[in-house]
Amino acid sequence: MDELKMWLTKEVMGNELWRVLVLLGGVLGGLLAGKLARHYLEKTGAYQDSRGRKVRGAIFHALGKAAVPALFVWGLAVGVNTLVLGDRFGAWVASGLDVLGILAVGYVFYALIDVADASLRGWAGRSRSKLNDMLVPMVSKSLRVTLVILVFVQIAQSLSDKPVSSILAGLGIGSLAVALAAKDTIANFFGSLVILADKPFELGERIKVGAADGSVEALGFRSTRIRTLEGHLISIPNGELANQTIENISKRPHFRRIANLSITYDTPPEKVQEAVEIAKDVLKDHEGMHPDFPPRVFFNEFNSTSLNLFVIYWYHPADYWQYMAFTEKVNMELLRRFNEAGIEFALPTQTLYLAGDPARPLNIGGLEGLPG
Repeated sequence: MDELKMWLTKEVMGNELWRVLVLLGGVLGGLLAGKLARHYLEKTGAYQDSRGRKVRGAIFHALGKAAVPALFVWGLAVGVNTLVLGDRFGAWVASGLDVLGILAVGYVFYALIDVADASLRGWAGRSRSKLNDMLVPMVSKSLRVTLVILVFVQIAQSLSDKPVSSILAGLGIGSLAVALAAKDTIANFFGSLVILADKPFELGERIKVGAADGSVEALGFRSTRIRTLEGHLISIPNGELANQTIENISKRPHFRRIANLSITYDTPPEKVQEAVEIAKDVLKDHEGMHPDFPPRVFFNEFNSTSLNLFVIYWYHPADYWQYMAFTEKVNMELLRRFNEAGIEFALPTQTLYLAGDPARPLNIGGLEGLPG
């Protein structure tokens, strides 16, 4: 027993051996306890996930992520506090432990942001607005960035022994310079907040902004990404997007078609009336008709080369491919019915009067008596 006591009290690097062993035990014990805790917490989190308890599962997963670094720093602190250190070296070690402690606590809260993320995702899933799905990652990123800034402020305060107010004042001066250098980035950030608050579009909706026409794929802090009809991906800065006119094509309640049917000038009046009635009959109580928007057909104009029938109808809902299929059916039925009735569609034509043509004699005043 005396030999063990003598062995434990041997000096190693200015400390008794037992103190060094406590340090090693604290470090190794902290790592082992952290790994065991992480295994248990991750397993419990997976069980909660399988039961559909996403928020509870996120809590256990977050604690599992933070278990190893937190318990490692705790074990290291216990071991270091048993050592006998010089004043100067001891102050350095104490400062280092303070920084590690702040980082460990910060990492715990950083991991717990996943809980808020899971809760927000559950809320967004119950919401009808797809734009809320984009809000969740933006809020999570904002929380993480804010936490990182607070951690670095706390570390700076710990190392400098200055009050937090002095550090924040220094950061304020630096932030002013950064704000001036990154004014476009800040404008884009606030533009994204305006879009999220106003909600002029949802994810997946087709919008038209200036020359850009396509579906919204993502909304980020800096820009909104639009997939054009040609398949190109366009990124529009949110600061610009928030100040432009946004045409939300997906939110239109219907499609409207205006067609001008041209028939020949030699069509007799009764046939013109028949053409009008045929068009009305084809569109009567048509597929996709809304009672507030009945179709209209009029003989409205004498064109230079034809008689014009004005046709307008609306199709509900605003499904483009269904609308195109219905339009094809209307066109085919009009073509069939007009052919059956002997009504001819007009083409741009010119009538030529040729000299010597008995069917259309050319008579031009003032040219009589000229040699042939």
